[in-house]
Amino acid sequence: QVQLVESGGGLVQAGGSLRLSCAASGIFTFSTYRMAWFRQAPGKEREFVGAISWSGGTMTNYADSVKGRFTISRDNAKSMVYLQMSSLKPEDTAVYYCAADSRRGLYYHPNSYEYWGQGTQVTVSS
Repeated sequence: QVQLVESGGGLVQAGGSLRLSCAASGIFTFSTYRMAWFRQAPGKEREFVGAISWSGGTMTNYADSVKGRFTISRDNAKSMVYLQMSSLKPEDTAVYYCAADSRRGLYYHPNSYEYWGQGTQVTVSS
């Protein structure tokens, strides 16, 4: 049974930084999974933040809204994924979700991910 558990959320002032972590369990071949972060603000749809996959080399993709400010990384030995967030803005306030999938798919679409964590709240004050 695959489980994803996020941590690291909290309250931060605009311009600050946070690092989110996602611990995966129940995945035998973690390195072959595409991992991603999504976020959902109140009243809005879940939106793509960043994705990371490994196929002989690390590949990352980011939403335009976070490019240059957020960095996604993974530690395959620990089955962990991280999201380093810098220069945070109030509009980054949302529940952040970790997602995983082993199949080919559109890295930016929520339907391309089979497994989800419970989410962690990030609040950026102005």
